[in-house]
Amino acid sequence: MDFSHSERSQRYQEQLLTFMDEHVYPAEAAIDERRHQGGVNPIEAPPEMAELKRIAKEQGLWNLFLPDDEYGAGLSNVEYAPLAEIMGHVIDLAPEATNCSAPDTGNMEVLHLFGTPEQKERWLIPLLEGEIRSNFGMTEPAVASSDPRNLESSVTRDGDDYIISGTKWWSTGAMSKDSKVTIFMGVTDPDAAPKERFSMILVPMDAEGVEVVRDLPVYGYHHRGGHAEVVYHDVRVPATNMIAGPGQGYMIAQARLGPGRVHHTMRAIGQAERALSMMVKRAKSRTAFGSTIADKGVVQDWIAESRLRIDQARLLVLRAAWLIDTQGNRAARQEVSAIKVVAPRTALWVIDKAIQVHGGMGVSDDTPLAGMWANMRTLQLADGPDEVHKMVLARRELRAES
Repeated sequence: MDFSHSERSQRYQEQLLTFMDEHVYPAEAAIDERRHQGGVNPIEAPPEMAELKRIAKEQGLWNLFLPDDEYGAGLSNVEYAPLAEIMGHVIDLAPEATNCSAPDTGNMEVLHLFGTPEQKERWLIPLLEGEIRSNFGMTEPAVASSDPRNLESSVTRDGDDYIISGTKWWSTGAMSKDSKVTIFMGVTDPDAAPKERFSMILVPMDAEGVEVVRDLPVYGYHHRGGHAEVVYHDVRVPATNMIAGPGQGYMIAQARLGPGRVHHTMRAIGQAERALSMMVKRAKSRTAFGSTIADKGVVQDWIAESRLRIDQARLLVLRAAWLIDTQGNRAARQEVSAIKVVAPRTALWVIDKAIQVHGGMGVSDDTPLAGMWANMRTLQLADGPDEVHKMVLARRELRAES
């Protein structure tokens, strides 16, 4: 395994770091100042976003996540991983500014891999151009959605159409006026084998019967695009909106989640790196009991432990990315489960210690730390809870000893 950065990955990293310094961090500061004055709508993109997108696209920092030379940068997962980490430093702005934010990335990958020419023309091209946004409808409030066999929402054939019925929640992005389509996962054949019961289908958000009920805050935070509860009241869509065919939902989900979890976990490492940097600066600038906080043994231990944990997590993620690149999603299943547990756990530990070093400021909104903590705590549930991923890992170990 060789994790040295390719020449083009290094080039993109240098460009992206400059973009962050010259444009993203100043935009973040301006937005924070307005927020403190009560002048920011957290759901819709701030005015700065349009300019950030224009500059990113002009500089070629656009669709970096997509390993396709025609539509994206053509980078491998190993090449893209350090870019996702850099974006993670300002997770509310940088991924969206470069058209690399979830859930659009996963939806674009699905359409790129499985979409028909008509589906690509109507939905993929506008998403790639950043003209619209999207959301993903899988999780349901009435069941434990970590086991997709529990899903109750239905996708029923009716002549040349499908009828979509059910309630989804945590549909990230669905509150935004820019979110024009959802990829909806529902049951097409309840009597089929477990992995063949589900399908994914495109549902326009302005279709008759789509009701966006409310936004779900995360520890009191309302995020960009929101996390919506959406009720689908017998929504009728053309059968041509089906992706890859009936019963292919599980297969599509597996293809979607592998690279997506690399993106999530590398952004989490970016959050951890920023938290560590903030911890160090704060520790060196504050004095208590006759010396700086940085001189205290316990704080030095936190700083050293943070570096160890971050570097270990990064290597684990890069190994998973390398396996996906060289052997495919299936071969990397256990490693992807491992990083999904380790990276958020690492970020949470580092952010928590950074909060402690900041004292009262750490739990306020004068720094991004409290919001970072809320994001990372949520990631222990999103894309599968830690317990499910640990179950995957344990079963492999148990089989190996049989």
